[in-house]
Amino acid sequence: MAINPISIRKDFPILKRKIHNKQLVYLDSAASSEKPLIVIKTIEEFYKQHYANVHRGLHTLSDEATTLYEDARKRIAMFINADVKETIFVRNATEGINLVARSFVASRVKKGDVILLTEMEHHANIVPWHMLSQAKGVKLQFIPVTKEGILDLKKAETYLSKKPAFFSFTSISNVLGTINPAKELIKLAHKYHVPVLVDACQSVPHRTTDVKDLDCDFLVFSSHKMCGPSGIGILYGKKHHLESMTPFLGGGDMIKDVRYSGFTPNDLPWKFEAGTPNIEGAVGLGAAVDYLSKVGMNEIEEHIHTITSYALTHLKKIKKLVIYGPSNSKLRGGLISFNLGDIHSHDLTTILDEEGVAIRSGHHCAQPIVDKLNVPSVARMSFYLYTTKQDIDRAIKALHKAKRIFKL
Repeated sequence: MAINPISIRKDFPILKRKIHNKQLVYLDSAASSEKPLIVIKTIEEFYKQHYANVHRGLHTLSDEATTLYEDARKRIAMFINADVKETIFVRNATEGINLVARSFVASRVKKGDVILLTEMEHHANIVPWHMLSQAKGVKLQFIPVTKEGILDLKKAETYLSKKPAFFSFTSISNVLGTINPAKELIKLAHKYHVPVLVDACQSVPHRTTDVKDLDCDFLVFSSHKMCGPSGIGILYGKKHHLESMTPFLGGGDMIKDVRYSGFTPNDLPWKFEAGTPNIEGAVGLGAAVDYLSKVGMNEIEEHIHTITSYALTHLKKIKKLVIYGPSNSKLRGGLISFNLGDIHSHDLTTILDEEGVAIRSGHHCAQPIVDKLNVPSVARMSFYLYTTKQDIDRAIKALHKAKRIFKL
């Protein structure tokens, strides 16, 4: 059954806000989604009734906090069809990628080895590999993107056939909106015995994710893009990989035994969770996946496709507006990047904000692909389960106002 975004909006208190005396239209969910009341209340209840440190005490509050923390992990693992021991809490997807780069890849590469990426990666999936290049002398290679904004799959196979040391790619581009064929790319990489990491920040919030079906070696995503709190994310890794890796950070909770002569790391998943964790973040993310599951991930994917198609159709009618990425909505996730004439994206965003419409502008932490588009920046609308056609209509109306102001 199709979801009713107007009804769903009632679950999100912030969507009742007015900006410049106009009802808020929030079209920046690819950067960070808004939070439903159940997540807010769950975190509030945790602080009011159950807060204590986890894994460290025998008293009632510590037991309750530990149970809530680990129960959240179980539900999050189930959400992506992972084993609990393969589900690592990290601060965000960025930390997850850095963890894999330093604990898994760094120990397996030598000078001259190749790390394969794509041209459409977020900085979080480029900079850690540049840092590894500086430390280890590895080379970075990028699978090109076609003029249509699609990954060149022929080049992908050519590069993978040369057996790079590691392959890391985004499931959906946060600039182009391109949906990459993740399962096909992973299968291709494994054909040449290349381990793979998937940056799933833009896909886990919007569609069913099954890490067993994908057969990826690693996968990362962030809570704040999927109705959960900031400051927490997930690294999934195949158990045998995680067991072979050295800890990323040292300190409390990631140890089983410490002596003056050395230490023994903890079992999975705590081996990679040094120090006091973001307990309330985990509990909040657990509530978020419960909420999304109740709505239905297939229904959310269908709604986002409908809204994206509607927005594409109407944006294409605006003269002098250039859309980046696939023109076919079936190949695109829930975001659209564009420019309007010679209006700088920052000016465009300011005008839309005056109309109560929140969009994003800039290079979206993906400067290389924006540079390839040969523009200084782009404006971006992005959608989620609470986005309505009326939101799109308001944004379109605001874009026409910008045209009048700049006499386009």
